[in-house]
Amino acid sequence: MASSRNSTRSGTTRSSTRKKADRVVAEHKRDNNSIGEQEVPFHRPPFHRAYSFGLITLALFLFAWVGQFFAQLAVESNDAREHGSQFVWSDFWPQFLASTLENWQSEFLQLFWQALGLALFYFWGSSQSKEGDERLEHKIDLLLRDRDIDPTKL
Repeated sequence: MASSRNSTRSGTTRSSTRKKADRVVAEHKRDNNSIGEQEVPFHRPPFHRAYSFGLITLALFLFAWVGQFFAQLAVESNDAREHGSQFVWSDFWPQFLASTLENWQSEFLQLFWQALGLALFYFWGSSQSKEGDERLEHKIDLLLRDRDIDPTKL
């Protein structure tokens, strides 16, 4: 009998604790809802809206690459015509892929240098990165002096 009383009491305690917790959560939701409406469930935005920047970048990339393809195709066919030979696709593809990789190598090298170079110069404390710190320190010193605090004693 003693064990059944303990289980009943613990069951009652658990259910009342659960009800209190549910009430606290409901109050929290109501208090944090500024309009007083029910909480709106999360809906994932449509694919084109969620990834619009990536899709635009991909479209611009493909547009530029197709433009390079047709421009190089015209150059290669004109060169073949000037030399009195036929245009051959097997000669075109290696040239096109080589020029594509050269362009990408140039762009990625430039981007890599800009990111790495700026980070290194900022870390080393180039004159450009120090300029901002000196201005900030000067402003803090002026504010301290305005409040009659000597910045040299800090």
